[in-house]
Amino acid sequence: MILETLDLDPAELERRTGWQIKPQGACKGERCVPLPAAGGGRVDARLLAERLGMPLVRDEPSGLWCLGPEAGGRALADVRAPDLELPDVHGRAFRLRSLRGRKVLLVAWASW
Repeated sequence: MILETLDLDPAELERRTGWQIKPQGACKGERCVPLPAAGGGRVDARLLAERLGMPLVRDEPSGLWCLGPEAGGRALADVRAPDLELPDVHGRAFRLRSLRGRKVLLVAWASW
């Protein structure tokens, strides 16, 4: 999220990041992170970045700020692999779901 100021409008913040400012703090879905009440109904990007684990950097020449995505969640939303169908070494169709219920090490490789 590119910013010209660190004083954020809550509606704009929600539209661009999904984080909604509520009385209990910054909320996204079922997750809420406490934030102190801000004056004038605005949100301080520095405090938000600190509390949510979002990177915040400034480009000095342009005077712009960049607020990155939160880093406090999991990299994977689910531990289940998608149902893939690929050819095996003999060219026959193989479905990943045939291995469901077993521990599997899936290695992906590309020559490029």
